[in-house]
Formats: sequence, structure tokens, C-alpha cells
Amino acid sequence: MMKANQNLTKAKAAKQDEFYTQLTDIEKELKHYTKHFKGKVVFCNCDDPKVSNFYRYFYLKFEELGLKRLIATCYKNDDPNSRSRGISKKAKYLDWDGKGEPKIVNLEGNGDFRSEECIALLKQADIVVTNPPFSLFRDYVAQLVEHGKKFLIVGNINVITYKECFGLIKTNKMWLGYNCVRHFVRPDGSMFETARTFWYTNLNIAKRCEEFILYKKYTPKEYPKYDNYDAIEVSKAKDIPIDYKGAMGVPITFLDKFNPEQFEIVKFRKGDDDRDLTINGKSPYFRIIIRRKK
Repeated sequence: MMKANQNLTKAKAAKQDEFYTQLTDIEKELKHYTKHFKGKVVFCNCDDPKVSNFYRYFYLKFEELGLKRLIATCYKNDDPNSRSRGISKKAKYLDWDGKGEPKIVNLEGNGDFRSEECIALLKQADIVVTNPPFSLFRDYVAQLVEHGKKFLIVGNINVITYKECFGLIKTNKMWLGYNCVRHFVRPDGSMFETARTFWYTNLNIAKRCEEFILYKKYTPKEYPKYDNYDAIEVSKAKDIPIDYKGAMGVPITFLDKFNPEQFEIVKFRKGDDDRDLTINGKSPYFRIIIRRKK
């Protein structure tokens, strides 16, 4: 786990965002969303058709999913390792309606998702599905929200700690999907292990309605209170007490089990003094303050 975190940190610092999601991981997650795609325009705007498994998935499943149209764009790539694997050195635009051969043309710009060309295509799409650059995740999600798009995208666990993204999660405008992704493919074909990486979406899924079963009983000894906030510490989500009605601090991985009908998200990380939550002067790793609704 430590090595995976170090790999991700180094890659982010170096802006090495070109990680390719494996087809098996895509299939494992997207099988839960088939009803959302019928009659829809899907946009994969960080995906070279030559190597993207997102594009491959939707190309092969076009008729089965009942898609209306598939759009894909890719960024201009100057990395010689990438070109050696057949990855485009020019920004491309692909458009397919399921009939004949897909239309593939060169973009005038570099294919950046923030470019006017790509934004124009975004406006035509119903759902965006891709693995965006991790270092630009805030900007990427902000653009999707600004244009009111449905999305299913891959992002690392730290996304939860971003102020902007946590705000979307707290207000039920974004939530976690079904699975974690741990292994990606580099442009040179080698495998890359990361820390826990999640699917983030605003598509309604059955998982959001599943009740998280609680079984433990509250005791003051097992659940100490924070020094600077009236809430108890719950170090593992599975240990949330069934009989405690007050505020509780839980790990960020709790969001993988979050049901908005069962729990309310109160705040993130800070106590009444606007400092990190502490117990006997020590701060646990990032905590989310929640409260049971039922």
C-alpha cells in the first residue's frame, strides 16, 4: 500500500497522467450502468481510439447498449514511448453513429479537454466516461458540473479530500461507484500499481440505496470523543455503532458504503476551532463527520 501511494505521488508530481484503464476493470464497473446508455451520446474525451479500452468497450457494445453516438478525443502526444506503441502524435477526433466506419479526423488544437473544440463536443454529449488526468481532476469535474453532464470517471482516493469534490459529495451531486481500480497500464506497456482508485459518478445506481448493516453497540471506552468537536471516533466504518444518534468521525473510505437515506454527511476533517480533529492531542487520518438518519 505504501509503495502504491508513493507511485501515485511521484507520478502526480511529474504530471505523469497517462495511465490506461484495463478492459476488465471497465467491464466490471460498467455492467452496473447499462440502463443509462440507451439512446445516449457517450463522450470519451481523454481517449486515443488506438489504445483506449473505454473506446473499445463502447465500440464493441454499441448495439447492445443501444447507443445513439460515440465520440472520442485524444490529446496530442509527444512522448516517443507512446508513439512506439501506436499512440497518436496528433490530436484526434472520432465520431461514430454505429453505421459504417467511424469518422476520424485531426483536431486543429492539441485535444485538451478544456479547448474550445473539445468543449463544443462535450455540449453534444449526454454521458462522459473516461479516466481523466489525475493532476487535473478538479478542473475536469468542474467542467462537467458547469455543463450539467452525467459522468462516470476514474479518480484516486485523494479526490475525496479535495474541497471542491467533497462539496459535491456532501451535497449528493457526486458519489462513488461499485469497484476499486488498483492497476493501470503505462504508455510503454508496463503495469502501474496505485493506491485505492475509485469510480466517481452522478448516475443513479442501486448501490446508493443499499443499507449499510450495523451491529456494534456504543461504549464510551471504545468510542472516544474528539478534543475539538462533539463527535465520537470510529476508526473503521464497519464499527459504526447501531445505537449512537450523535455525530461520528469515520474514515474517508466510508463513502464507498454511503447511503444518503441512512446517513447525513455533516462536515469534513475540521473541528470547532477550524483545526484538524484530535483525540488526546493526536489527529487521526482525514475523517468525515456523519450522523445517522434512521
